Amino acid sequence: MERSKCQQLEEVERLRFNGLITQQQPFNHQNPTLLLPKLPIDSDSSLISLDIGGTLVKVVYLVRENKKCMTSCSDGAIECHTLDGTLHFVKFETKFLNQWIQFLHSQRLCFVGESSDVQPTGFHKNMTIKATGGGAYKYADIFRDRLDITFDIVDEIASTVAGANFLLQEIDQEAFTHISGKKTYVNIDHCDLFPYLLVNVGSGVSIIKVTGNKKFERVTGTQFGGGTIFGFASLLTNCQSYDELLEISQRGDNRALDLTVGDIYGDTGYPEHNLSASAIASCFGKVNGNKKLSGYKAEDMAASLLRNFTYLIAQISYLVAAPLGIKRICFGGSYIRGHASTMDNISYGLNFWSKGQVAAVFLQHEGFLGAVGALLNYKKIDLNILVPHKLTAYDSSRLSDVGEEFHGKLEERVEDCLNREV
Repeated sequence: MERSKCQQLEEVERLRFNGLITQQQPFNHQNPTLLLPKLPIDSDSSLISLDIGGTLVKVVYLVRENKKCMTSCSDGAIECHTLDGTLHFVKFETKFLNQWIQFLHSQRLCFVGESSDVQPTGFHKNMTIKATGGGAYKYADIFRDRLDITFDIVDEIASTVAGANFLLQEIDQEAFTHISGKKTYVNIDHCDLFPYLLVNVGSGVSIIKVTGNKKFERVTGTQFGGGTIFGFASLLTNCQSYDELLEISQRGDNRALDLTVGDIYGDTGYPEHNLSASAIASCFGKVNGNKKLSGYKAEDMAASLLRNFTYLIAQISYLVAAPLGIKRICFGGSYIRGHASTMDNISYGLNFWSKGQVAAVFLQHEGFLGAVGALLNYKKIDLNILVPHKLTAYDSSRLSDVGEEFHGKLEERVEDCLNREV
């Protein structure tokens, strides 16, 4: 049925009153949407998935239009259903539980049609959605009790690999390098993707050897991850968020705290072993008991933490890849954040340790690999008959640096949902 204009306006006002249509939200739309033409499905159903981590919850959802098409075979014409739509990416801080539940509630108009089995929450009774990450277990009871939604939990690492493989293989301009501030897209041939090392930088870091679709092994990992750096930063600088850490690090100078090769050897560095004067010899090596914490600048501490964290991730990644004979290393995870200095540092470190043999590859939708993989786990999606050419990632005329908002205002999307037939 079609909603009256009055009902539509009332719904928009309700969402605005509940705080869903504002510019001060604990989520953002920094990742470009994906256009998915003629993606086959076997029924009309909700397509939404969650990756609930310790710090962030990532939501991937499809605003779609169902169409009928006719295909031919030896027995004649066959009617099929296709899914034309746009895949959207949203993330929240996990601690804002009520807000992201409200957001999911507001999106029901895009996913769930009105029928006799819709309950007061706006969702179908006994609705099941794909979810992954530790929070899929932690918050399962809350979703079941408050919204009558059951999580169909997908393995986290399997989802991350599936999402990375899909994005790298099917989405044009998904992979890129970032060196000295320059972003260059990388076209990866289907036949030349495997093997590669997937370094997923979250609160901790998982390092996964990927040898094919559904063929992978978690080689190792480190508990020294993005959560570690933010924990240190919170203690040392009173940063309230990881994004604040990134912002103040841009104004800092790590050399105020880090001991460099030049501090030891002088301006010539140590050329016999290819160590420049600016190379870091000891992280925080200049800190001593003669100076209190208040004597150091927060931005310098942030710069030192970020630089040394990213260098360490690059070094560990290379030391894992080298004995495996892997020449391609892809970096994903929410703690990369599309941050230019983070990517530049990883690229520099990997280039240094590999002696120029390995370049760091980043993904446009770095933080949503698990959520994408969980979405693809719906049996309603037949990945075996995807269109043979790479899918459209976004309007190329609007491309800019990583981090630009491509999505538009939430109000425009909500009104668009309200104007659809449901």
